[in-house]
Amino acid sequence: MIRINGVKVLVTSSPKADLENKLRKKYSLSSKEIETLKILKRSIDARNKKQVFYVYDLALHVQNEKKLLKFQEVSLYQKKEYKIKNNAIKEEKIVIVGAGPAGLFAAYLLALKGVKPIVIERGEDVDSRVETVEHFFLTGDLQRESNVHFGEGGAGTFSDGKLNTLVHDMTGRNQFVLETFVKFGANEEILYDYKPHIGTDVLRIVVKNMREYIKSLGGKFYFNTCLTDFKIEENRVKEIEVNHKSWMSVDRLVLAIGHSARDTFSLLHKKNVKMEPKAFAIGLRVEHLQSKINEMQYGKFASFLPPASYKLTYQAKNGHGVYSFCMCPGGYVVNASSEEGCLVVNGMSNARRESQNANSAIVVTVPKSKDLFGGVEFQRSLEKEAYALGKGDIPVQLLGDYLKKRESVAFKSVIPSMKGKYIFAKLHELLPPEYNEAIREAFQAFDQKMPGFNDEEAILSGIESRTSSPIRIARDDAFQANIFNLYPCGEGAGYAGGIMTSAIDGLKVAEEITKKRE
Repeated sequence: MIRINGVKVLVTSSPKADLENKLRKKYSLSSKEIETLKILKRSIDARNKKQVFYVYDLALHVQNEKKLLKFQEVSLYQKKEYKIKNNAIKEEKIVIVGAGPAGLFAAYLLALKGVKPIVIERGEDVDSRVETVEHFFLTGDLQRESNVHFGEGGAGTFSDGKLNTLVHDMTGRNQFVLETFVKFGANEEILYDYKPHIGTDVLRIVVKNMREYIKSLGGKFYFNTCLTDFKIEENRVKEIEVNHKSWMSVDRLVLAIGHSARDTFSLLHKKNVKMEPKAFAIGLRVEHLQSKINEMQYGKFASFLPPASYKLTYQAKNGHGVYSFCMCPGGYVVNASSEEGCLVVNGMSNARRESQNANSAIVVTVPKSKDLFGGVEFQRSLEKEAYALGKGDIPVQLLGDYLKKRESVAFKSVIPSMKGKYIFAKLHELLPPEYNEAIREAFQAFDQKMPGFNDEEAILSGIESRTSSPIRIARDDAFQANIFNLYPCGEGAGYAGGIMTSAIDGLKVAEEITKKRE
């Protein structure tokens, strides 16, 4: 089997037929010589708006491979296989705290290897959680233990479900995660799209199917079950307390907590688990008409392509980095609050990305604090201010008014696509001056890259403060904390930055746990 990289076809064409025609013409192949054709990767080349292409990497079975291997873009194809050993292992009680991507994939791999993991999750199962969150969007009635951040599937369950990662994977873990998503309900296109996404609606189906499969292999799930204490003997966790009342023994404890589990961070600090502050970012969400973003990115070819995304970066004069984060084509801004009296926003999209608006966070880097909980307290102070500005609703402001430091009185061409109530407020008073200054500069710079991005009628909302964990739980090369059988992993522990990297980190921890028994 051979691999051919960089095959281009116009987006206005019939891709499959054009691919085969191009291959036959360029490599002098007859239709019979191409036995099978598989898409490995598909991206879009829109650098020249006069001609926009799909770019494919392909795997082919052809009758005479040698005559193609002389071309520079052709090589032998070898699939990266993620190998799972079926180990005969003794029974141990392995408890995983958190049913987000890291926890689910750790549990999944352990179950495949013959372990029967126990997963405890402070929030509800995904179906109950969706009902609870929808009720919150309508009423503002917040449930602290089950919300946009807590519950089965983690924060990603109410996100765009983006699956892109910058990890250079030589082990096959990345492909294994994607194939697992497809196995449990995701569209096969995520296996080859350059910027794959599931969508929050499909992700809910996937995580539920994963849970049921893990249970079929002997795993157990306990929802509405929060880690509230644990006992340490001889530098090992011996027992954990849940919901401030029940205790259970453990042999190994995997901490796959989310980045919003602030009470758990406090508990770990109390128990002398080594942690350190880390950098993160804060900012505001911006909504543009998706049709305008499509035009900026694809020009006259916009109607032939799916909703466009973007990725922007800028270095402000005051030293702060500014960048777009969690861009959601055809998405919604959501009230992602998890603490009473605090307000946070996030972005999400369904699989079809059907909303009229595109949204993205425009965030400014925050250097790590000198104090362990300095970043957490900075986040919380801004979230309280956002809550006060909006009187409990999402505070919004037109971009032009934010730039000119004046109040907004009416929406214009862009109408909010939001989950949760919203209200006009003085967002220009929310962030510290140096952060506002950096964001204002960035919008001007981004407009140079994407003319029209600095649209005065675009809508800002805030605050985006949960970009990543402001704390990292220290671990060694064996993925263990300074407590011998405690395994921090995923985004909350400070080792991931999204669904894919969290899932991969969960796999790594499960691999390490079982490696000790092989």
